[in-house]
Amino acid sequence: MKLVALSRKEAYDILTNRVYVFLVIVQVIILLGSFALASVSSIALDPGLIDKWGGGQFLKVGAPEDIKGTILEKNLKEENLKLVYYSDLQSADRALGSETSATVYLGEDGNVRVNIDAGSIFYTILSEKIRRAAESYNIEKSLNNLPSEEISKVKEPIRLSIVEMNKERHVEVALESPYFVGIMYGFMVPFILFLPFFLGSNIVTDSIVGEKERKTFEVLLMAPLSPSMIIIGKIIPVVLFSILQSLAWIIILFLLHVPLYNLPLIVLLVLFMAFGFAGVGVFVSSLVDSTKEANSAITIILFIATFILFVPLFMDVGFLGPFLDFIPTVILVKLSTSQYVGGVIWDMIPSLIFSLLVFIFSTLSFKREGLIRL
Repeated sequence: MKLVALSRKEAYDILTNRVYVFLVIVQVIILLGSFALASVSSIALDPGLIDKWGGGQFLKVGAPEDIKGTILEKNLKEENLKLVYYSDLQSADRALGSETSATVYLGEDGNVRVNIDAGSIFYTILSEKIRRAAESYNIEKSLNNLPSEEISKVKEPIRLSIVEMNKERHVEVALESPYFVGIMYGFMVPFILFLPFFLGSNIVTDSIVGEKERKTFEVLLMAPLSPSMIIIGKIIPVVLFSILQSLAWIIILFLLHVPLYNLPLIVLLVLFMAFGFAGVGVFVSSLVDSTKEANSAITIILFIATFILFVPLFMDVGFLGPFLDFIPTVILVKLSTSQYVGGVIWDMIPSLIFSLLVFIFSTLSFKREGLIRL
């Protein structure tokens, strides 16, 4: 009962901490902002998506009036580009960057020429659409005497016959875009789910070191609890709230149509990571004497942890190559995106053991130093 009372007291302190509540709200904003950023970026970079979501109205291309009725005009319209006509090329170029994002015209040699605003947010997608229109124009111009069916075969020489298998396992994702899937599952999902544990480390450190500064350390020493039980009572609310936050973020991701596979294994992984990060907070508390020192130390440790956990997700870090499969964030990416995780389960074991060892070592270190600063 004493342990439960201590845990309740810690839980109340956390829930009444305005900074903590504010940081939880910030995490929600980060989650929704990440989703929105990935969605907008995917639409802006994918010609098919931008057409599907009606973004073609922003792809304004200037052209001299002599392009009307040509094959090039037809090809540009097939790419859902909004053509704005001008009396001559000079007028079209003057409107570039203000009224339009590109100018397309036919040179004296009959080839397609393009002047494009490199500062436009749609630079990449405009370039791709205009390139495809120019390729189609060149093919049709060269094969002008052939029937339209033959021209279509030349323009699209290979047509894949795709048979969809295992449809019952298909999970709908918010945007069927390689960029969206890559950025959300390859970075945003691990970052969002691990963020509560970074916050939890700070809370553990502030709670333990803060009580020494408030001179309440001696009072807790008089309680009929062992040092280990006191530490557990301190971190249980932090671990519980961290896991609940991660589960809440998972639910929000599902509502946003960013589903995750293997939820039981993901919960197991985040549970051990929560104890590991809490152990880091306990360890820091055994080494410092003030919250100022604690905040500095935990910031440095979390910076190193961020490098190890997240940099390998989007950069080639050669020296971490042999350990890449055992990094928790990499494991989380594999768990959340694959239905078949036989090998991943074995890769999880070192991370689970390491997190558990960090927690045990931190607890023993705290007891050995005799510094239960609560």
